[in-house]
Amino acid sequence: MDANLAMLAPAGPGEQTVRVTIRGVLFDFGNTLFAHAPLVEVIEAEARALGHSVTADWAHALAERVQRDAHTPQELAHQRDLDALVWAARWPLLYSAGDGEVPGLGAALYRSMHAPSEWWPYASTERTLAALSAAGVPIGVVSNTGWDVRAVCAHHGLARYIDTFVLSYEVGDVKPSAGIFLRACLDLGVDPIDTLMVGDDPVADAGAVGAGLTTLLVPAMGPGAENGVHLALRIANVA
Repeated sequence: MDANLAMLAPAGPGEQTVRVTIRGVLFDFGNTLFAHAPLVEVIEAEARALGHSVTADWAHALAERVQRDAHTPQELAHQRDLDALVWAARWPLLYSAGDGEVPGLGAALYRSMHAPSEWWPYASTERTLAALSAAGVPIGVVSNTGWDVRAVCAHHGLARYIDTFVLSYEVGDVKPSAGIFLRACLDLGVDPIDTLMVGDDPVADAGAVGAGLTTLLVPAMGPGAENGVHLALRIANVA
């Protein structure tokens, strides 16, 4: 397996190797099935569209500020991932940090980050979903989010492969809690031990191991890259 990929499996007492038969597969959404252009690139593009030319240093500084501010304890206390209204209130505020230099930039960034047409599947996303579906393996998407990512899947014609969407703001639970993974397994009608979780976050997505799922972690990469999501087919023994 590529050095940038990792597979984790729950082990019982004294077990060195766990062999499982995968009967259902769960995927994270962002940086697993789909990717958006990096925030710094979006800042530069949206500033230009608003008639402002900003330096690369300014765009980088703003992107870093947004990401930093989004993860302070005070901001995380708002629990954006559990309430769509809170999500829709907090992210525009965070993105507006550059509005003093580029009026309207915050609203433009929020629009871009939630536009289905500006999210792109990874190179192997479609063939992986299609092959699993054709083999009769049920598929779920499990995401920590405060907006409906179904629209992205539908825009790219991939929603037809997905049997359930388990979104944190709809179910009131967030990864890495075992509960959100167990809810997805229940939706698919598959036991956790027979389920594979594919994600990119070594904390949030690896929480699936605690719920009894085998877990494949792939690297977060740019839109259209080959990120290794197709390895789910090998693990599930799907040609």
